[in-house]
Amino acid sequence: MNNGFCIWLTGLSGSGKTTIATKLREYFQENRHIEIMDGDEIRKGLSSDLGFSKDDRNQHNRRVIFCSKLLARNGVIVVVALISPYRETRAFAKKEIHNTMEVFVKAPIEVCIERDPKGLYKKALAGEIKQFTGIDDPYEEPLDPDLVVETDKETVEESVNKIIQKAKELGYL
Repeated sequence: MNNGFCIWLTGLSGSGKTTIATKLREYFQENRHIEIMDGDEIRKGLSSDLGFSKDDRNQHNRRVIFCSKLLARNGVIVVVALISPYRETRAFAKKEIHNTMEVFVKAPIEVCIERDPKGLYKKALAGEIKQFTGIDDPYEEPLDPDLVVETDKETVEESVNKIIQKAKELGYL
């Protein structure tokens, strides 16, 4: 059985995490088991009881970490697409999930606001959503991620290729 590992995509809403995760699925699906742990999808089920306070965000992340750990140790490639705004939580994920690669999906807030695929920035800027990361709740950029992809400067394919190359360099592939 192939060893599992985790690609933890962190970044602001609209930075491109889900788009990259979807392309990674396409790359791996022919010969490996892959699971995407998308923050929005997890909130529809496993974390449907949680809001967006710091405590709730941390609990949401702990649930994703626990599930990702189980999947990765059973040979699955886990791609986490989660804002995960706090450094402490991401450090915990790297400690808990064997073979985790932290990827900072970087895009300036202005670009994320312009993209705004779900209309969330518009609502947050209008005061309709409180505690929105990047607006009235902090996002702690990674200090030493395994990789940075800059989605305002590179194509999705370029970002995905960088991630795959880094996974190979780290011995995960």
